[in-house]
Amino acid sequence: MTFQISKRFEFSASHLLEGLADDHPCARLHGHNYRVEVVAEADDLDARGFVVDYHELRPLADHLRATLDHRHLNDVIPGQPSAERIAWWLYEWCKGHLPDEVARRLVAVRVSETPRTWAEYRPGP
Repeated sequence: MTFQISKRFEFSASHLLEGLADDHPCARLHGHNYRVEVVAEADDLDARGFVVDYHELRPLADHLRATLDHRHLNDVIPGQPSAERIAWWLYEWCKGHLPDEVARRLVAVRVSETPRTWAEYRPGP
């Protein structure tokens, strides 16, 4: 049996993606209201009955607000600031900055640029 939880966060930012055809809309400066979803899982619940306490994910909300919200992502994210790269970048941030027990249970980060699109980073085995 596996238990899984997720928590969603939001931020707004601009970016442009290089290497696309000149007529591609994402090659121009544009912005999104991003949604970030962090997914954690565990085979057993902790002593409190949680996979992780949602409150322990608060540092990510603070990081998004301070680092990405109302910023130009090309100035913040190394490389091409695609949804896929943002998901990877945030996953790596979470692994290094969330409490150890939370970071160990983190399995994926999803990033949405629109209500109909998602990119997910989930490390391999």
